[in-house]
Amino acid sequence: QVQLVESGGGLVQAGGSLRLSCAASGRTFSRYTMSWFRQAPGKGREFVGGITWSGDSAYYTDSVKGRFTMSRDNAKNTVYLQMNSLKPEDTAVYYCAARRYGIDTSPSGYDYWGQGTQVTVSS
Repeated sequence: QVQLVESGGGLVQAGGSLRLSCAASGRTFSRYTMSWFRQAPGKGREFVGGITWSGDSAYYTDSVKGRFTMSRDNAKNTVYLQMNSLKPEDTAVYYCAARRYGIDTSPSGYDYWGQGTQVTVSS
């Protein structure tokens, strides 16, 4: 079992930055691929980025490439999402998710989810 708790969301102006954190419980955190998804009002849950268990490979959706960066610290059981050059269209609830094996861009591929953290970008 893995429990996930996100933090770091908030209100920021366009062009600003935020860093989200996702703290995981469980001794096997390092075995899990971790991803971030987001969901805007009235829309489906969208893949943002994923990082492999070792942290040596990450994959991002096109709309955030060059602006968002994922990292993880397995010793702290934490994964991060650094978000720079934020845009109003980045406004959403951001969720972290965990799965075994490789990165999956579909929400249905994940076994564990956090409760989400709100990110609001004002224009």
